[in-house]
Amino acid sequence: MANPETKIQNEIRIALSAHQCTVFRTNVGKVRLSDGRWFDTGLPKGHADLYGFRWSDDQVFYIEVKTKTGKPRPDQIKFHQFLQQHGVIHGIARSAEEAVKIIKEGLVGYGY
Repeated sequence: MANPETKIQNEIRIALSAHQCTVFRTNVGKVRLSDGRWFDTGLPKGHADLYGFRWSDDQVFYIEVKTKTGKPRPDQIKFHQFLQQHGVIHGIARSAEEAVKIIKEGLVGYGY
């Protein structure tokens, strides 16, 4: 069974796709190489769970997915601050409805 955040993430992906958006899910992790070293997948620390663009204007957006009680980590707040400085649409969504609101209203930093 998927964890609650994954369930919300999947609902958001479906909802944003229905609202004329292309959405990508980030995949991060570490892999131990055969020589014992660790390989990081390369996304910046704190990168949002979802990102994409609106079809109407090609405007890029980032969505951090959290459960009702989830809190952003310090590295996620730092990534938020970076996006904020550049006026990029982004926010924390705890439901598909919140994600649609962020995208449709072009919110910058919603939920942080």
